Amino acid sequence: MKRGISMTIAIALIALWGTAGSPVRADDSPDVAFAKRMFVDNVSKPKAYACFVRRYDTEHMKQHPLQKVTVMKLLITSEKTPDDKYLDYSFRLGVNFHDRPGNFDSSGECGHAPGVRALNQDTDLPVVTGIDFNCNVDCDGGGIAVDLAKDNGSVIVKLEDRIRIWKGRDSDEAAVTALKGGADDKMFRLDRTSLNECTALVTDRKELAAMRHK
Repeated sequence: MKRGISMTIAIALIALWGTAGSPVRADDSPDVAFAKRMFVDNVSKPKAYACFVRRYDTEHMKQHPLQKVTVMKLLITSEKTPDDKYLDYSFRLGVNFHDRPGNFDSSGECGHAPGVRALNQDTDLPVVTGIDFNCNVDCDGGGIAVDLAKDNGSVIVKLEDRIRIWKGRDSDEAAVTALKGGADDKMFRLDRTSLNECTALVTDRKELAAMRHK
């Protein structure tokens, strides 16, 4: 009886040793796992998109009298470039204010998913470090942090301090302003919604057509 138990343990140990050094499959990597969460399994090539929106109602604005933002839209995009084995993320942000007319927007880069920002030096495999994106606008334009909720249905957008925004399609310096992290404008919860809600943030016609076919 003891011999049979010992043989069973030995077989189990051999199986364990055989899998311990096996590389993580691409589909099991934190990079792909996070992308499936962010894009709800719609991780398509060459780009994938996720749209999150919040329109603040009158009751909310009464409870947060110092909040200036009435509408916020966030489009997260991922793309895998030939020179990079991990997905690169970027963002586009749309904002409306109660005290300023017009549509304002911003955009920038977010780098890799959080799980691949740190690599295990022994295996060169991603180490999961969290779910925050730190996204920045070029030329010291500030940025945001983005938290994907556990249920994947919403995100929390946090202003680092400020973020540079532009009014409409005007790229002139006169159209440049900033969304600052005021008392009620530091953190925003946005809900996942249809990509159609974020098409206004896209100016490239080919990309817009690609989004509409998702």
